[in-house]
Amino acid sequence: MIRPAVGTPRDEGVQRLVLVTGPSGAGRSTAINVLEDLGFEAIDNLPLTLIPRLLDGPARPVPLALGLDVRNRDFSASNVIELIDALTRNPAYAPEILYLDCAPATLVRRFNETRRRHPLSVDGAPLDGVAVEIDLLAPIRVRADVLLDTSEMSPHDLKEELNRWFGSAETAGLTVSVQSFSYKRGVPRGVDVMFDCRFLANPHWQPELRAQDGRDSAVQAFVMADPRYTEFFDRIRALVEFTLPAHLQEGKTHLAIGFGCTGGQHRSVTLAEKMADALADAGWRVSKRHRELERRGSAPAPANDSASAGQGTA
Repeated sequence: MIRPAVGTPRDEGVQRLVLVTGPSGAGRSTAINVLEDLGFEAIDNLPLTLIPRLLDGPARPVPLALGLDVRNRDFSASNVIELIDALTRNPAYAPEILYLDCAPATLVRRFNETRRRHPLSVDGAPLDGVAVEIDLLAPIRVRADVLLDTSEMSPHDLKEELNRWFGSAETAGLTVSVQSFSYKRGVPRGVDVMFDCRFLANPHWQPELRAQDGRDSAVQAFVMADPRYTEFFDRIRALVEFTLPAHLQEGKTHLAIGFGCTGGQHRSVTLAEKMADALADAGWRVSKRHRELERRGSAPAPANDSASAGQGTA
């Protein structure tokens, strides 16, 4: 699939329309919310029979995002295909199909974790419902303009991916994502450049710091006291600041930088926090993510750095 450039101008009077669908549990509701944040007029669970009535009239000044759910009484693959074909033939519309895919085992796990009943499950067990729904949606999946597999995506990952595909001219530019992670849990997907922090002094072995994380000032002070820290940090910052303008010139819209350590709690978090702050001070748009702290869920935000903690979790 070829992605149109972010902010590509569209013909005057042509309504941009994104139809969002996929198996239950794959992230459709999250995608609708993200598209709304990106400036779309978003409506979820709209019956198919009401869509032509909604679209009747002049083009809206903003793009539309419509979530299509198998739970609607008039939903069927043939009806959706017929709608897609009708919109494609009409020069007043520029339809796109966003299909959120997901591995069946992941969908089953998500339903078991939330204890929600699958909408197509007869006896309450999600596996049968997942299989039926995937089969039902197969003809629509083939017609997808944008196909995203969310099996290993967090809501944060999905937001980043949707921003790449559907970000408007106002969101164009280069966004830098600085992430921390644990090598024990594997390298995160989508990271462009990564640096290993495991040679730095480890706060884990300090009993008073073990329960804290790299957003805490005491942990940061301990890591930064390592005599190798300053040169390591300065060299990486210089390298990143040297390459960012080149990435921007080449049309890249997102660069992900990862810092890894053993547990993903102290050293990598410290480096990610400090690098994100340095790049933001230099005028770049920066987001922070701490993968292992997100997985823990209950990670306490240090009282002396609550703002940074809020930025660092998704």
